[in-house]
Amino acid sequence: MSHDHHDPSVDDQGNVLLTSSKRYKDTIRVTLIGSIVDFILGIAKIIVGFSAQSQALIADGVHSLSDLVTDIAVLYAAKHSHQVADENHPYGHGRIETVVTVGLGIALIAIAVGIMVDATDRLFNPNTLFAPGMLAFIIAAISVLAKEGIYHYTMVFARRYRSNMLKANAWHSRSDSISSVVVGIGILGSMAGLTYLDAIAAIIVGIMIAKIGWDLAANSVKELIDTGLEKDRVAAIEKSILEVDGVGTLHVLRTRQIGSDALVDVHIQVDPYLSVSEAHYISETVRSKLIDEIEEVIDVMVHIDPEDDEHLVNMAKLPLRDEILKKMESAWVDVEEAEKIEHITLHYLEGKIQIELLLPLAILHNMPPDAEKAVAQRFKQALANVEEINDISLCYH
Repeated sequence: MSHDHHDPSVDDQGNVLLTSSKRYKDTIRVTLIGSIVDFILGIAKIIVGFSAQSQALIADGVHSLSDLVTDIAVLYAAKHSHQVADENHPYGHGRIETVVTVGLGIALIAIAVGIMVDATDRLFNPNTLFAPGMLAFIIAAISVLAKEGIYHYTMVFARRYRSNMLKANAWHSRSDSISSVVVGIGILGSMAGLTYLDAIAAIIVGIMIAKIGWDLAANSVKELIDTGLEKDRVAAIEKSILEVDGVGTLHVLRTRQIGSDALVDVHIQVDPYLSVSEAHYISETVRSKLIDEIEEVIDVMVHIDPEDDEHLVNMAKLPLRDEILKKMESAWVDVEEAEKIEHITLHYLEGKIQIELLLPLAILHNMPPDAEKAVAQRFKQALANVEEINDISLCYH
């Protein structure tokens, strides 16, 4: 639908298409590298966690594998969510990413609850507490370095392509790095004789995982129920619209997200006496300006208003052209000049209809100087009883 920087088809030379292809390849590459690291770390933490008796490290291993699930979701979404719109999905496939994220968030919360329940049970049963050793601490330290590296690597591409999905995945990696720091502290405490610290660390990691899951699911559910953009983004959209020459005011500004993209609906008020083509050109200017200037906006529906109709309730009761013309023709049947009318313009304003009649200048030839006023008066008197009309004006050419 849109002809913007998000649409690969806009560049006849193929530049945008190449950029889009490179973006996809880079997204796949950075995510696959992160997946390999997540898999290796997850398995290593779980194996060492069991052998070194660190419940916190086992929990952190599960956290790393949860990052692997996130990576898989990103790979799936990258492949399917940016498919072009089709007959069954006229707004595109962006919400595939959203639905996947909701499922991921719920899964993370379930994992977190399991970790916290098990760790709490061990706290109340001291004989079941683990006593991890130095190997567990070394694995936790390696995890901190590796996951922090993946965070910075992913963020390079997230910033380059302004990808919210990659940013979210990068922060998921950083959360694993932070949880590994907590695990390391718990392991050191256990090695010092405070064996309960490992279980406490596991609970803290569980809480972190649950928080990540909640944020992922909650934000995506908001998107599914068409929650609007943040206030600062809406303000930026409003500012951009009002900068367009010809736009008086705006109202009914609505936004919604589809994946990392956004759609905008807006009513703009223009001079009521503009031509249809000029008003349409202003609306197209608003549309293209928003798509060019507001990063996430991929399409805009602009409704043209000749006045602030947000609170008008009786406009729909007015007759359309054919009906009002019949009333007018019946009313001015005795007005001789009515036969010379070349064009009739209707202005639906303030709950009434204003009439503009275009007449040939020739009808005023050989008539008194005040003939123009006399003709106008004859039309006004004839239409006085047509209640929908509140004004009439004559133009000559």
